Amino acid sequence: MTRLTADESWQLLRSSPVGRLATVVNRQPDIFVVNFLVEDSTVFFRTAEGSKLLQVTVNARVAFQADDWTAASGWSVVAKGAAAEIDDADERDRIERLLHPWVATVKTRVIRIDVDEIEGRRFVFGDEPEPEISTAS
Repeated sequence: MTRLTADESWQLLRSSPVGRLATVVNRQPDIFVVNFLVEDSTVFFRTAEGSKLLQVTVNARVAFQADDWTAASGWSVVAKGAAAEIDDADERDRIERLLHPWVATVKTRVIRIDVDEIEGRRFVFGDEPEPEISTAS
């Protein structure tokens, strides 16, 4: 396992078409799969009325995760920050032009996550090593 720099983490996050929004409401964790857009240190996604919108309204502090892998290696990036619905019509319209929902539903709400923490890891897969045997007397 190798820890990635913030720049490497952002580069990988930008390369992923799908991520997971993680939040907690009423002491219950929840995870939502979303397609998203990254600009600078901000993650954007679109949503409709419902669970995702309610959860970021109730608990603005969220985590966002994306990953990818092959048979030989993989990576995972976790970004944390404050989520809020975009109220500015011009900014919302701009994001709506850039980010199209994958699911054929009307998603008129745009959420932005202002990321203040990001960390990534790269993994090389292989067989599990044999455990070390202690020779202490």
